[in-house]
Amino acid sequence: MKQAIDSTPNIRSGKRVQIVQVKLVREKSLLYKERKISSPHDAYTLMKEFIGDADREHFVVLCLDTKNQPTCIQVVHIGSLNASIVHPREVLKSALLSNSASIIVGHNHPSNIATPSPEDIEVTERLKDAGKILGIDLLDHLIICTDSFTSLKDKGYI
Repeated sequence: MKQAIDSTPNIRSGKRVQIVQVKLVREKSLLYKERKISSPHDAYTLMKEFIGDADREHFVVLCLDTKNQPTCIQVVHIGSLNASIVHPREVLKSALLSNSASIIVGHNHPSNIATPSPEDIEVTERLKDAGKILGIDLLDHLIICTDSFTSLKDKGYI
């Protein structure tokens, strides 16, 4: 018994590949009179003004040029009352798109207690390592409260 040979070619439909352009979109601006970040307190002042008195954790990335001048600021994640899940790719995305030399990250503690949690320290390590691979320095991680802040760099974690 002979088997019939299928003479129709194996026809596959192609995969459409999207042609994209990745852009950083400016939503609005904030005037920073000092022009340059010279200390953790400078970064705290700018971030505090940006975050305001939020009732949930806001994780923010402040992107800086080679002269430590802020180029952009972005809320990367809004968490719950006491937690924020942050991934390095989300933090570093705006830094890459704005050609930043370095970043300072920060988040508020709605509890108004500026003590770093073990999770804060772990996120700092991950961001420092990821930034190193991409050539973007993590200068500091600030925990922001109403009238005070903690610099993880000053505490020796960076």
